[in-house]
Amino acid sequence: MSASPPSGQLILASGNPGKLQEYQVLAAGHRIELQLLPGFSAIREFPENAPTFAENAAGKALYYSRHCDRLVFADDSGLVVPALGGTPGVLSARYAGPGATSEQRNAKLLEELRGKNGADRAAYFVCVIAAARRGRCEIVVSAKVDGEIIEHPRGAGGFGYDPIFFFQPLAKSFAELTPAEKNLYSHRGNAFRLFMDALEVGKR
Repeated sequence: MSASPPSGQLILASGNPGKLQEYQVLAAGHRIELQLLPGFSAIREFPENAPTFAENAAGKALYYSRHCDRLVFADDSGLVVPALGGTPGVLSARYAGPGATSEQRNAKLLEELRGKNGADRAAYFVCVIAAARRGRCEIVVSAKVDGEIIEHPRGAGGFGYDPIFFFQPLAKSFAELTPAEKNLYSHRGNAFRLFMDALEVGKR
């Protein structure tokens, strides 16, 4: 593995400052600088149409790494409900159609689960992070967090499916977690820590 150690610069394959800020919070304490990919908006968008989170994350990292000389990382994440055949899955952001709001996606999912109870409401969030350099994939890590879909939204924080995802260990929905709690327990937080560990291993 030729991945750089966590004491330099990593490039996020995104043009979203909000996502960058989330990762910068997670990277606090590491000797590392995170930046958005320069010129991201001018690059033709990578089509995230693979059937798995890992393929989408790795494909995105590989694609955008060809536009940069440094280590580029990308992620793909979403919600999986086994009782619904794994949906929303990789279509989590498009579950209620293009342009739908989080509230509309949540409403659709709650309708799909109407009348289901117990284990049929089990769900988990997944996050896969992949890193590549000059068209070569160097790291792929994944993490998940288990929960269940509650019948009514709870909490004012978070985003996406957070208000209806209940995390039993803290007896809260993800939208009720503090930022520190979410960073500690979330799929994205856990995946990023695995990513940092993989970079450390690559340094040795």
